[in-house]
Order: sequence, then structure tokens, then C-alpha cells
Amino acid sequence: MSNFTIYRKTLVFSWHRLLLDLIAILAVAGCIFFGMMIAPEPAIGIGIGALIGLLIFFLIVHFVGYLYQAGQIAMMTRAITENALPKDVVASGKQAVKERFATVAAYYAISGAIKGIFAEITKGINSLSKLGGSAGEGVGDTISGLISIAVSYLCDCCLGWVFLRKDEGAFRGTCEGAVLFFRNWKTLLKNMGRVIGMGIASFLVIGGAFTFGFYRLLGRFPAFVAALAKAMAEADSNMQDMSDPTVSLLVISLLFGILCWSIIHSVLVRPYVLVGVLRNYIESGRASQPDEASFAELDKMSGKFRKAHEKAGAETPAAA
Repeated sequence: MSNFTIYRKTLVFSWHRLLLDLIAILAVAGCIFFGMMIAPEPAIGIGIGALIGLLIFFLIVHFVGYLYQAGQIAMMTRAITENALPKDVVASGKQAVKERFATVAAYYAISGAIKGIFAEITKGINSLSKLGGSAGEGVGDTISGLISIAVSYLCDCCLGWVFLRKDEGAFRGTCEGAVLFFRNWKTLLKNMGRVIGMGIASFLVIGGAFTFGFYRLLGRFPAFVAALAKAMAEADSNMQDMSDPTVSLLVISLLFGILCWSIIHSVLVRPYVLVGVLRNYIESGRASQPDEASFAELDKMSGKFRKAHEKAGAETPAAA
């Protein structure tokens, strides 16, 4: 199956995630609106409502959305390795997540440790770049940004490997995926031009369209914009310019536009790029599967990974 065919047939997961995101956005908007209406001071009500709304947004998008994302990756992995997909990919994706729930949960738990190692690498790059002055800092920030994007894709690829290794226990499959993660991140960085290019294009088209739409829409509600601008200025001293109605309208429209872009890019554009990256990752993993020597290298880098590796040695395949 071609990458586009896999993307098209697994896109239904993205539509489900988009619906969840829309519900989460409406929850945020509703909390802000009710906070403004109920509180004696509109700016205070907006601030409290925004905090509650963002908490709800986080719970919906971060946890429930993750399950749909895991199901999508499971079906992408199946299509790449078996060259076929079931008729009902959503039901099969849910079943795959249910069958490997312990593995998915284990990977989710230690993925923070994996990202932490890269954070240390990024910190080291930034420290060295400061020695080169402002130009060096710019180079360091660019490399750090590329590494961050690479990490996000490789985390998904690692999860795909977890679904592929059905014969392994929860922690063993997770540790193998993490090892492949570190083996292939340099290769991904070499192909970041395509990833970055698609990201910039979607930002200009999608983000620009939503920013313009919010600018026209919010311009009809100056009282709401003024109250929101006041709340933002009180929360951050660097945003005192928000007292200017034109500036506040533009900034707020841009923020909403970026939020909508990040959601749509994540659920509709990014999966297309992920299929190609995931295919290369799985092919590399099949060609050279992780061994104990590779595990030992990561044991030295992360205490959390070492603990997961110890649990992997104690479990049996039935633990999955």
C-alpha cells in the first residue's frame, strides 16, 4: 500500500480527534463566557474561566485524544507491515489498543524519560552555542527546534514498534522501541526539510485563514475583546500594549489562529508525514533488531529507562 493510501484509510481517526478538539475548544469558550458573565469583574471571570477551560481542554485532548492517536498508529503499522487494512479500521484500532493497553501505557509512562534525554542533549547544544555569541545562539536554537520536531515523530514511530512486537511483554516492547528511537533520530534529522516545509506551508495557509476569520469575527464584539485583552495584560506585564484596541484584536485573533492551526495540522497534516517516517523506522528496525548491548547504552543515559529494562527482564510475553 502506498503512503497516501494508508493515510487516506486511517484518516477516520483524525476526524474523531478533530471532533474531540472542537468539543474541547467549545468547552474553553464556554468556560470563558460563563466566567465573564458570572464574575463581578469581567477580566477576573475570564481569567478563572480560561484556567478551568484549559484544564478540561488538556484532559480531553491529552488523554482521550491519545487513545485515538494510538489506534491510528496501530493501523498505520499494520498497513505497512501486512500491506492490508481491515474494513472497520476504527474498531480494529480500538481492539489493538485494548489488547496492548499495558504496553501502550508503559510506553506512555517512560516516553517522558526518553524526551528528557533529548532535552539534555538540547541543553548541551545551547550551552555550547552561547560561546559563539548571538549567531551561535541562533544556530543552537535552530538545532534544538529540529531535534524537538524529530523527537515528536520518533515517539510515534516508537509506539508503532510497540504494536508490531505483539510477542513481547509490555516493557520489553517499549524498551525495544526506545532503542530504535535513538538509532534512527539522526536519519530523520537529515530529512527534516520536507517535514519543516509542510509545517510552514500549513501554518501560512491554515493559520493565516483562521487568523483572518477570527479578526473579522471578534471585531464584532469589542467589549469581549477589551475584557480579554485586560485579563491578558494583568496576567503578563509584557503585554501592556494590549490596551490598544487594534493591537489587542490582532494579537487575540493570532493566538486563536495559531491554536486552530496546531490542532488541524496535528490531526490532518502531520499523519501524512508520519506514514513515511514510520515506514522507514519499521524497515530499519526489522533489518537490525535491538540487542542487549543497545539496551546497556540507554541504561547509562536514563535511570527511568534502566528501571523499565529491569522490569522487561522480569516479565514474560504473556504479560502483554
